Amino acid sequence: MEELMMAISFILFLFTLIKLLLQWRNQPSCYMLAYQCYKPSDPTRKLDTDSCVRVILRNKNLGLDEYRFLLKTIVSSGIGEHTYAPKNVIEGREETPTLNDSLSEMDDIIFDTLDNLFAKTNVSPSDIKILVVSVSLFSPSPCLTSRIVNRYKMREDVKAFNLSGMGCSASIVAIDLVNNLFKCYENCYAIVVATESIGPNWYSGKEKQMILSNCLFRSGGCSMLFTNRRDLRHQAMLKLKCLVRTHLGANDEAYQCCIQVEDDSGYRGFRLTKNLPKAAAKIFAMNLRVLVPKILPLRELLHLVIANSLSQKKPKEAMGGGGGGGGQVVGLNLKTGVDHFCIHPGGRAVIDSVGKSLGLNSYDLEPARMALHRFGNTSSAGFWYVFGYMEAKKRLKKGDRILMISFGAGFKCNNCAWEVSRDLEDENVWKDCIQSYPLQNLVNPFMEKYSWIYDECLNFIRTIELTST
Repeated sequence: MEELMMAISFILFLFTLIKLLLQWRNQPSCYMLAYQCYKPSDPTRKLDTDSCVRVILRNKNLGLDEYRFLLKTIVSSGIGEHTYAPKNVIEGREETPTLNDSLSEMDDIIFDTLDNLFAKTNVSPSDIKILVVSVSLFSPSPCLTSRIVNRYKMREDVKAFNLSGMGCSASIVAIDLVNNLFKCYENCYAIVVATESIGPNWYSGKEKQMILSNCLFRSGGCSMLFTNRRDLRHQAMLKLKCLVRTHLGANDEAYQCCIQVEDDSGYRGFRLTKNLPKAAAKIFAMNLRVLVPKILPLRELLHLVIANSLSQKKPKEAMGGGGGGGGQVVGLNLKTGVDHFCIHPGGRAVIDSVGKSLGLNSYDLEPARMALHRFGNTSSAGFWYVFGYMEAKKRLKKGDRILMISFGAGFKCNNCAWEVSRDLEDENVWKDCIQSYPLQNLVNPFMEKYSWIYDECLNFIRTIELTST
């Protein structure tokens, strides 16, 4: 009888094991086959020092204090002279953008990247089953996905989604949507388009917390092709391993720290408050608590648990400590589970803060810093310029693990981990300049040309301004 019970138990165990293996085998995967970043062909779109000064001087609301603030901000921003601005800003129409300006900006970025993506992959637009477009600050009717479907004459049953207001981490939200839809639709292709509407959202007022967005955001975008077809996994560039989304919108302070508003004079813009670093540090720690067990090996997880147990007497040093986001997480060594860090190039302070929190070195931070310098903050497309830098530098080898880290309005932290499916070495949009990078000196020439604005002799202008108001 005992032998019979053991045999039955063994059969049940074997049946359960086989069932779990089949479930694992049949679980849909998300592969990225290709991507295409945007780079304007028109050289007049570059926002170099002289172009920036022309745009600044057109704003008659600015005074000496604002000029000095702008100079300090731009010099310390980490942004170079080869980023791109929308046509209406270059042409002096930033205060009076039209609907055509908005549509033209989106069409230029979206159709350029999609044309190149379809040509590169030989995938027909009619093969696309899922289409997701993320643009935070522009939502026309018909929607942007409808413009794409119309242009490329896509199939009638295409599943189209528009994401708005999701901020700089919107492309990860879009990928999460695709990954979940892949569970419902087998053997299909999906397109994700990530960009931002900069032209009609240029701030023309003088509030310092809102001027910051003009200093950081630039034109850019990216289109990506995904599939869940297992027979194409060997052609894929990346395989999605895990994705964690954290939302702190219930906290009023975090919700308000990165928000589109009108200033007291009625000028609309994006306000970045002083609470942003605090909110970023808090939500980043929350996200890591969920993400870390998914990406680190068991031995490192045990080491982390022990290290944090010993640090309970020092709560400020524990995970998430360091109110400004600069405190290093106790015992956490992400490099045991991550080979490359793809940090969203939102600004120099963001990159440096994340790097300090995770104990990263200059090599780890180089791709994000160089992408910020060359292309600026391109919102939700920024990851892919960082990823493109890694690829162009031939850093990405088969089996390497990549961690993408992002923050977005709301306030959100969305991070995901990828595995490189094959050796990658295309120079992509970095082709014309990759040999010049990394730059040892990221200081732009603004201070050299305009440091005279700090001359104390100019303070009489401030006195006249205050008297006149």
